[in-house]
Amino acid sequence: MIQKATRILNALGCPDAELSLLFVDDAAMREINMEYRHQDKPTNVLSFAMHDGDFSHINPDLLGDVVISTETAMREALEWEMDPMIRLTQLLVHGILHLMGYDHEQGPESEAAMESKSTELVRMLENNNDLAGWLAP
Repeated sequence: MIQKATRILNALGCPDAELSLLFVDDAAMREINMEYRHQDKPTNVLSFAMHDGDFSHINPDLLGDVVISTETAMREALEWEMDPMIRLTQLLVHGILHLMGYDHEQGPESEAAMESKSTELVRMLENNNDLAGWLAP
């Protein structure tokens, strides 16, 4: 996943950017989701951007954190009958795009832009032009 993250950052024009990746189980993800989003359930991916807030100027290359629940990712892959590694790739791309300022929750145009960029990156990483980025398996 580190190599994929590096390729994503290079493709986005941020070869010097830094981020942290954390892979957790559903119990840990539920705790994180509750603490930061007040949602008492696990989710597949969360992103915590460092470019927000008073001290974002200190290290502009530090993007933030991407947290992925491997349990949820595996469950989704099984449900959608897809390769689990491809699902992890989709989640990694999605998380990094959030760190870069993409936000599908800002309306249909933002959602379409994020899905388009996500699809482009997932297809590049997996060398498969039939894959979707995020919204569809």
